[in-house]
Amino acid sequence: MTGRRQTSLLAYVMTAAAGASLLTGCGVLPGTTGGSREPVTVMTWAPDQTRATNMPGMPAMAQAFARWVNSQGGIDGHELRVLTCNEHNTSAGAAACARRAVRENAVAVVGSYSQNGRAFMAPLEAAGIPYIGGYGISEDEFTSPLSYPVNGGQASLIAGHGMQLASSCRTVSLVRPDTLAGDKLPELLNSGLRKASHRGAVDIPAVEDAAEYTEQAARAREKAGERNGCVTAVLGERTQTFFDSFRRLPAQDGGGSDGTDGKGSRDGNGSGSASDDGSGQKGAVRISSVLGSVGQPVIDRTGGAHSPFEGAFVTGWYPEAADKSWGPMRKVIQEHAFADNRVDPADAGVQTTWIAYTVLKKVVESLDADKVTADRIAHALDRGERIDTGGLTPVLRWKYDDLLGAPGFPRIVNHEVTFQVVRKGQLVAQKPGFVDVGETVLSAP
Repeated sequence: MTGRRQTSLLAYVMTAAAGASLLTGCGVLPGTTGGSREPVTVMTWAPDQTRATNMPGMPAMAQAFARWVNSQGGIDGHELRVLTCNEHNTSAGAAACARRAVRENAVAVVGSYSQNGRAFMAPLEAAGIPYIGGYGISEDEFTSPLSYPVNGGQASLIAGHGMQLASSCRTVSLVRPDTLAGDKLPELLNSGLRKASHRGAVDIPAVEDAAEYTEQAARAREKAGERNGCVTAVLGERTQTFFDSFRRLPAQDGGGSDGTDGKGSRDGNGSGSASDDGSGQKGAVRISSVLGSVGQPVIDRTGGAHSPFEGAFVTGWYPEAADKSWGPMRKVIQEHAFADNRVDPADAGVQTTWIAYTVLKKVVESLDADKVTADRIAHALDRGERIDTGGLTPVLRWKYDDLLGAPGFPRIVNHEVTFQVVRKGQLVAQKPGFVDVGETVLSAP
């Protein structure tokens, strides 16, 4: 081979290599993560395998989201690394998860569940790590300046539930956890009931992780009365246990103890229903709850159309599970978590995690930076980055002017809920669209 031909060949090889390097970003194949942009590490935690509420679908949804975005080249070129942690429904577990997030340099905690806000927020605040899209179960999520909630939490659900029940329930019995968080629920429910000049609910505290609730169920039915009364239970995962005890109560006035009228005729929800949606007989005691305590997975597990929840009122944060707005999430689950039975697209925890990671994705994209830090994420959210969730929530923004400022819940920015009802075993909209409960939450003591 002549010198000239060697020189030409060498030049061709070098040019081709340089071109490939430019096209693939320092040797990284197209469609994969990497390059000059650093990975983004976040954490998602939730309780699992405990005696109280468990939310294994939330970390599982976070992992599916990461697989999806990384298969698309990451978030704005950043590989998304998701750490998961079981907080065990204990303050020690929540604090341990938060300390691990700090230790592993997480830039945010995203789409997580914990009742132990005081335990986990202190370590996150000390490290400047934002808490994005918590489930909304702890008060600290709505008071910490580093918390960015995507829903109105239990406060909006319970206040909205009072509004939902006010027109149909003559009297209301509320069965709720005998905890500090549970102590706030009666006044929030009453704030909604008062929208229709309704008298307050009967407050019935109960142990959160009891094996049965016969005593509380009997009292709730008695106080609700026999004419257009409603029994509302908000006990998280134990709500199903409560209503199982409720339907097993001895029948009144000759009725069957299995929820029939003594002649084998079921009234629609195992204990009667009154109402405007044609789900059952008027005049009997009706059951109700809020999303998270009752949801489509629970209804499916307890018999679908023959579930004791048939005809029940349910207040939620988001559109019904069949709404087309959930299409992108369902596609990701189908492609990246199809075999994972922890990820149920109708589960409120899974839905919250999807929305929280949608926020994270859009904030990281707005930064357009090679290095993403906790400070940069928090600053972007504080300065008013607007997040469109595709109709799953109102447009979200956390500037000072957007905060509701309710006592105990100042950082609520999404104070809209949905009214749903169980028909033929499916949670469907009782009233189309969102209902704004901001003024109702503000009016609660």
